[in-house]
Amino acid sequence: MKSVENQSYKNIEHIIIDGNSSDGTLDIVKEYNHVSIVISEKDNGIYDAMNKGVKNATGDIIGILNSDDFFSGNDIIKNVANAFNENIDATIGDIAFVNPKNLDKTVRYYSAKNWKPWKFRWGFMPPHPSFFVRRKFYEKYGSYKEDYKIASDYELLVRMLHGKKLRYKYLPLQIVTMRTGGVSNQNVSSRIVLNQEIVRACGENGIRTNLFLLALKYPIKIFEYLRIGKK
Repeated sequence: MKSVENQSYKNIEHIIIDGNSSDGTLDIVKEYNHVSIVISEKDNGIYDAMNKGVKNATGDIIGILNSDDFFSGNDIIKNVANAFNENIDATIGDIAFVNPKNLDKTVRYYSAKNWKPWKFRWGFMPPHPSFFVRRKFYEKYGSYKEDYKIASDYELLVRMLHGKKLRYKYLPLQIVTMRTGGVSNQNVSSRIVLNQEIVRACGENGIRTNLFLLALKYPIKIFEYLRIGKK
């Protein structure tokens, strides 16, 4: 909440989607005057919630910030907005994973600098929290598929950046800081489901892959952790 409120770019429509929680979330939200819309009701999971946010958005550009994440600086949205002054459809950037108990300790840095759409086949996507896209493409090509359990964000990015070939620009910025954790990394079974859904997402968008090819990405992910450890 604070990271959005503190943005130097003020023309932001901040939409909060809450799953009818009882943990005090809405009391916290009430403390911030910049919030445009609050929807608090039972939903069918994270992708249903994301779709509600997309559906209610009226701005030209949409980005999604999960509740445990925050923008890494006060000029993030200004830089994103400036990039859209060019003839592009979307932006991607970098994110950092931090220790939940020590937000200054980066445990993994996930960069989209060298990412290309052909890498979807190998299980690599640009960081979803760094993805901003013109709202008209959600209207034209659809939003998050709710029959996916974990990888609907992967499928959407495959659809937008590979299938529909949106023109994107890489921003050399740490867009979002994320606390470690998340449904796709909870345990072995969730990773199996994730990879099965990635195979499905690729297949639905004209990319041939398999579980063996996806398994090859894990040594590279380990390198991302090791690189942080050496700093």
